[in-house]
Amino acid sequence: MKRIGFFDYRLDNFHAEVYLTALRGPLSRRGYVASACTALEEAPSREWAKQRSLPYCATLDEFAEQVDFVMVLAPSNPELHLAMCRAAFALGKPTFVDKTFATNEAEARAIFAMADERDVPLQSTSALRSTAVQQCVADLAGTLQSLVVYASGSSLAEYAIHPVELAVSCLGPDVQRVMRLGPDAHPQFILEFSDRRTALIDLNLGSDVPFAATVSAPYGHEHVPIDSARLFVDAMASILDFFDAGRPLIDRRETLAVRRVLDVIEGTSLGEFASCGEAIALAPPF
Repeated sequence: MKRIGFFDYRLDNFHAEVYLTALRGPLSRRGYVASACTALEEAPSREWAKQRSLPYCATLDEFAEQVDFVMVLAPSNPELHLAMCRAAFALGKPTFVDKTFATNEAEARAIFAMADERDVPLQSTSALRSTAVQQCVADLAGTLQSLVVYASGSSLAEYAIHPVELAVSCLGPDVQRVMRLGPDAHPQFILEFSDRRTALIDLNLGSDVPFAATVSAPYGHEHVPIDSARLFVDAMASILDFFDAGRPLIDRRETLAVRRVLDVIEGTSLGEFASCGEAIALAPPF
């Protein structure tokens, strides 16, 4: 069996739970096992691990001896990812980093650079990269022209990545302009890609709205709901695909584009356009 280790801030979080459940349940035949875990906050993490019969390691040296692959979690604390990745990459093992990858684009580039220096295969995604929407887009007979993404969450900082990841995974990394509209509790974002392709993100921060997307191509459109019950099973399966391959299966330009868009939408006020090039510069209000 191939061994996966969880490296977290505090292991008593939703992502650690659902990834472990997926590994031990529907994905158990993939040949992987969660073999060890460690965390920055030891007491609650050790208790979480004990309750789930998952070996807890007090040090990264002990952790390294028990794992072949590393998952850096801390999904609600991306400000810790740079330091956690520096420690994880020193182990020299293929590493997945949970959402949100980094707090800004410069930090994201620094994490990739550290992985390159250590020759560590690295991949990071939100759970919204492996859904029925991407499959629908892959099966299109024509070119994807536009995408409307419906999403929700409790905060812009933590949950905007999901619809942005979905949009970039379907339309590619060449986002040219971003516009923010709407109230703080229910913002909309228009992303303009090359060749006049667009994505409209409707992010409801006040109500629980199921993830879904409307896919438009020259021949028509299709509304695609996202099965929340399968979301993290499919996300974990894509992580195992990465570990199987031993190399990233996602173009890092897309990961950087996601972070660049997040930098823009977190930093602009209502109605402002922003360029999404190498350097982000706000243009006059629309």
